[in-house]
Amino acid sequence: MSRDQVVGAGILLASAVIIIAYLYLVFLTEFSLLLLKITGAVAVVGVFGILGWIGYTLATTPPPKPIEEIEKEIEEEMKKIEEEEKKETKETEK
Repeated sequence: MSRDQVVGAGILLASAVIIIAYLYLVFLTEFSLLLLKITGAVAVVGVFGILGWIGYTLATTPPPKPIEEIEKEIEEEMKKIEEEEKKETKETEK
């Protein structure tokens, strides 16, 4: 087996064990209500934490340049390249 396959099998085995343990704790112990509260809290914090991170990223990232400015910059660069090529061809002709 390759290393990736071993890691994949380990993840699969760990997931199965955690699922079985979770179901046992929820349905067959007196800790079920506490476990469900913890699970719900982790889910809510995880989802809204990610949404908050996305919002922060959107709020602090500067807006992109308009396409018109980018096109102008590309045209200017192309003109410079063409001028340099013309100079090089003139120098090689001499």
